[in-house]
Amino acid sequence: MKKKKSQCGRRGERIFSNICIMPSLAGVLIFFLLPFCIVIYYSLINNPISGEFVGLANYKKLLETVAFRKAAWNTASFSLVSVPLVLVLSLWLAALLERSIPGKSVIRTFFLSPLMVPTASVVLVWQVLFHNHGTINQVIQDFGGVGTDWMRSSHGQIIIIVMFLWKNIGYNMILFMSALSGVPRDILEVAELEGAGKIYQFFHIKLRYLSPTILFVLILSLINSFKIFREVYLLTGDYPYDRMYMLQHFMNNTFNSLDYQKLSTAAVFFSLIMIVVIAVLLIAEEIFGKDVEN
Repeated sequence: MKKKKSQCGRRGERIFSNICIMPSLAGVLIFFLLPFCIVIYYSLINNPISGEFVGLANYKKLLETVAFRKAAWNTASFSLVSVPLVLVLSLWLAALLERSIPGKSVIRTFFLSPLMVPTASVVLVWQVLFHNHGTINQVIQDFGGVGTDWMRSSHGQIIIIVMFLWKNIGYNMILFMSALSGVPRDILEVAELEGAGKIYQFFHIKLRYLSPTILFVLILSLINSFKIFREVYLLTGDYPYDRMYMLQHFMNNTFNSLDYQKLSTAAVFFSLIMIVVIAVLLIAEEIFGKDVEN
């Protein structure tokens, strides 16, 4: 009798939990899965009116588009530089702040302050600094150098890389500091008694325990690197200098021109690349962190 009651209780809990999950599942289905399926459908037809199936012709046409290739190259080069930089710098700062150094709270506050500053204010400061007649060029000219029109030159991507680092280092640093505090102290003490130095402890012990956090920060930074369009748009508008023309510019301009096929194809293509990259990162983390779990 008691067994039947417990089974009925568990069944009731499962039914109740499924009922609670249903609104979230319906939201994901309506606002995420269904629109994405429509986007895939649009990427495989010639236009929304006739709806003729053209297979991969839209993808071939997209890859032949000069604007898309330029935007994809600029976005990829920006991410390949900025993401490793923000990962290494935030991890270095977290390891540095783990030690007993003077002014730790001040340094923490300095790197966390960008999170509290609105993006529009940040862009305004960057415009004052990097304008053709701005502060940076004024300092360069005072020392006998020649100023550069940063917004309209090949150095333009340096501006958004610095802005990305300034905006994201603090949050990543806090994540790494939290992960470092969770490294087992007894293992570090044994390693120190065995004569292992700080560098050896960091690379052979701490870094292994940090692998899940490194993966999370890497994916988070990668996603944030594709969201840099907001800052670049406020700095330069719809059509910036070639080096600052990002993938989001291409998507936004394609949307404004109502080219649904090209926009849908670019979205699906971009999603597939992100899925592959994240899958590779997950596999690498699984291989690297296996010995820690054991």
